[in-house]
Amino acid sequence: HTQAFIDEVMERGGITDKLQVALAGAGFEIAIVLGGIVIGGYVDRTKKYKRVTLVCLAVSVVLLIPLGLTEHRLGKEPTLLVISLIGLGLVAGPIQPINAELAVDVTYPGDETAVESVQQIGGNLVSALLVPLAERAARKDYELLDNIPLLASDIRGDVVLLLVLTVATYCYFSGFAAPLKRTIADRNDEDARTGIEMSLVRVASLENDDTDDEMGKLLNE
Repeated sequence: HTQAFIDEVMERGGITDKLQVALAGAGFEIAIVLGGIVIGGYVDRTKKYKRVTLVCLAVSVVLLIPLGLTEHRLGKEPTLLVISLIGLGLVAGPIQPINAELAVDVTYPGDETAVESVQQIGGNLVSALLVPLAERAARKDYELLDNIPLLASDIRGDVVLLLVLTVATYCYFSGFAAPLKRTIADRNDEDARTGIEMSLVRVASLENDDTDDEMGKLLNE
């Protein structure tokens, strides 16, 4: 379904050559991988699941618009279209794996495999239910600002659907406030290990001091 969506978007933007469409699709997939590595790596280090997810959703809204919007005065803009598609892969691709990790973190010490399986099944089910709705929406175009020739444009119905879903997700996720149980447990373990190491260092230091004192007494004798 993703490839079909890319094909339709590229054709609407004036990119009809099969090789160019395939390259755009490949660029989108590569961008998803790169986004997962860069953004996912940042989240692994900082544990800023919510902030990063909200930023990714907000940027996705901006990048979705060129995929479905056609300004009548400017016509088709294939370069902007490809840039938006690749940018969307970078910021939207990491959202699912980041939040899979978040789900594991907040349900700790629950079963990690079960949590990720539930999320995956739920996501696939919602996607399957949305496909017929998206296909129907794709057949519609919505005219914007018809009364202003300089700004007159139209936007695809399926992109409007994606925009609505993304904005709704952003609004819902803004209220997320569950504690990161696994992160808290890991930090407590680290603090405990640090405390033990410091205690051992103090004991070793005291033993060294005692040894020095005894050596000093022997030398004085």
